[in-house]
Amino acid sequence: MSMSESPSFTPDSGEESPGLYLHIPFCKRRCAYCSFNSHACQSPPAAYLAALADQIRHWSGQEWCRERTFSTLFIGGGTPTIYSGGELAGLVGQCLGLFNFTEDPEITVEANPNTVTVQALTALRRAGVNRLSLGVQSFSDRLLAGLGRSHTTAEACAAIGAARRAGFANINLDLMYGLPGQDAAAWRESLARALAHAPEHLACYELTIEEGTPFSRLVDTGELTLPDEEEALAMAEFTHDFLAQAGLERYEISNYARPGRECRHNLNYWRNGAYLGLGAGAVSCLSGFRFGTVKDPDQFTGLVRAGELPLSEAECLPLEASFRESVVMGLRMIQGVSLARLQHRFGLTPQGYYGKIFEELHRQGLVVVSEESLRLTEAGLPVANQVLARLV
Repeated sequence: MSMSESPSFTPDSGEESPGLYLHIPFCKRRCAYCSFNSHACQSPPAAYLAALADQIRHWSGQEWCRERTFSTLFIGGGTPTIYSGGELAGLVGQCLGLFNFTEDPEITVEANPNTVTVQALTALRRAGVNRLSLGVQSFSDRLLAGLGRSHTTAEACAAIGAARRAGFANINLDLMYGLPGQDAAAWRESLARALAHAPEHLACYELTIEEGTPFSRLVDTGELTLPDEEEALAMAEFTHDFLAQAGLERYEISNYARPGRECRHNLNYWRNGAYLGLGAGAVSCLSGFRFGTVKDPDQFTGLVRAGELPLSEAECLPLEASFRESVVMGLRMIQGVSLARLQHRFGLTPQGYYGKIFEELHRQGLVVVSEESLRLTEAGLPVANQVLARLV
């Protein structure tokens, strides 16, 4: 299908403002645990940015996009800041100029600590970027080396300082627990060092071993040992209390924020809202029509240059499938999923749709329902993956 023959989409009555996502699939080094669409690259190709700019121009002219006002822009990866601040600022400016955005959109750029400078971050801030997400992962050089990260603790601290000097008042730090060689004391130290920088947002993820990664092979051969389940659970429980005392509220299973600093882009995703994803490997969901682009950056660039849509797969989600997704993703939020929103969008309720499954989860004390929402209980949060698997 050529880029001039894009499919048309019919809006759903329950949609809210969509988000726009741009994917940069390049990193200085690919981490041993990473399963994302990323490619090690010291000099990222200019041709990829040119193709991404072409895709931005194309989609900004489509009827579905022209009829909507976007509320967030998120540039993720990979490592977007492997490109210069000026190059990324150009992409931001192009998006703001071609798409309709709300008056105060949230604009996020992801970065690795050793790929930013005050000058580059200042260029991003001047272009309108108002949220920076730094992939710190740990404040231990020993643990960073074990993960295959390309930065040091000193570089992480320097990057946070550079972001503040560039004018960023909304900074997220990504941190990981359950790492090889990490115990509860080491995790506590990482959290304490993170809080010393007064971040507005923390994303605290347990390391998961994804199939096909170097870590997966090392675990299979017994060469890599992870903290046991009890130790990892203790780290998670400590996190909630420790961050609450520091004024960061848990609003999603793995995310904590100061009041008003929740990530609006991710909230839209957890609410199963509409989003347009551009770039190699990006996924879009437009009014129930989901499609993905080819993952290989060279193939993506070649198709766009040839005037072709770089699609890899597409599906139109049936109403019930979209309902189940909305329930499962919405339950990741601490406040749960809005019953009124579900009723408005799908004409369905969890109690009526799931029947005996819902009754059993409720009887086991894993979910609770009120007039406003369905949410996981304190007992349900630690076993969220098992609960959600029953609702897919």
